[in-house]
Amino acid sequence: MELHFEELLGRITDFIKSEAKTETVVGNQFELGEFKCVPVIKVGMGFGSGGGEGTEAKGKRGEGMGAGAGVGIEPIGFLVSREDEISFLSAGKTKGLAAVFEKVPSLIETIAKNKREAAEVTP
Repeated sequence: MELHFEELLGRITDFIKSEAKTETVVGNQFELGEFKCVPVIKVGMGFGSGGGEGTEAKGKRGEGMGAGAGVGIEPIGFLVSREDEISFLSAGKTKGLAAVFEKVPSLIETIAKNKREAAEVTP
């Protein structure tokens, strides 16, 4: 039995690199008024493998092997920037992405208010 662990691990790692991307899980960065929003994810992974061979008392020979991998991907928030300011808007542990999207209306309201105030000041 020949176990190609390095090759297997390389293939699994390549698959995770291609699939565990922010764009795949949450989406691309976007602009909301003056703000640029970049989604951020957390990725965790684990690997396991094993194999063996043997001969029973009657001389019958056997071998076997197995491997597995698991990946957990979680959206954790957004990096939000405006001009030279940057902050992190957490998605929260209890509500997930819903908490971020709940804040969008107030963010839009703040942007509109700032634009109205700026228009009032400008002659």
